[in-house]
Amino acid sequence: MQQVTVIAETSVALKPLIESAVRSELRMLEMGLERTRQRLRDFETQYGLGSDEFVRRYEDGELSESLDFIEWTGEIQTYELLLERQEALQGAHVS
Repeated sequence: MQQVTVIAETSVALKPLIESAVRSELRMLEMGLERTRQRLRDFETQYGLGSDEFVRRYEDGELSESLDFIEWTGEIQTYELLLERQEALQGAHVS
């Protein structure tokens, strides 16, 4: 568990601002995840291969290097990073 303390010299209530910022970031992450999911579906459809199977075969050297495969790998990594951040923020509580 992590705890963050924010101290500011302001008369404006920070808790609602921070809660709003977290909600906004969660919306942005969801939009990014949806765009990334669509890109992954496009690759999967184009190559007739699920992303999990692609990663296994790509890492095993069964697939030759190509720009599409590099992009596909990047989209998978982006998806995992966005999902990790989303999960972290969804579990956050501002008190």
